[in-house]
Amino acid sequence: MSEKCSCGCEAGPKLIFACSGAADVGVIADQAARKLTKDGAGKMFCLAGIGGRVAGIMAMTESAAKILAIDGCSLNCAKNSLEQAGFKHYEHLQLADLGLEKGKTPLTPEAVAKVTVAGAKKLVG
Repeated sequence: MSEKCSCGCEAGPKLIFACSGAADVGVIADQAARKLTKDGAGKMFCLAGIGGRVAGIMAMTESAAKILAIDGCSLNCAKNSLEQAGFKHYEHLQLADLGLEKGKTPLTPEAVAKVTVAGAKKLVG
């Protein structure tokens, strides 16, 4: 999933780390990451591997052209996991900023689409 740079070199992949937590907004974050992957905007990657400091996952993440963390709730588990693993340069999408509230936002195609559009903008911009 690498891209050509204008200089002809290979850029690293765009990686997406989503909170896939137990709350409704965690499910929405997870589904949006899967949709972004399906749409070719980036590649969903293993957040648990970041927490566990799995060598291959850490190396791939270090080579990423862009990283997107999608968090369902204000605990910001995806963001915090990346930061604790030493990653400082990433885009962050917090679902509450899109008006999706923990415990009050059912999984709907509209909710997933809202997050997918916002995530795609962060991966491009």
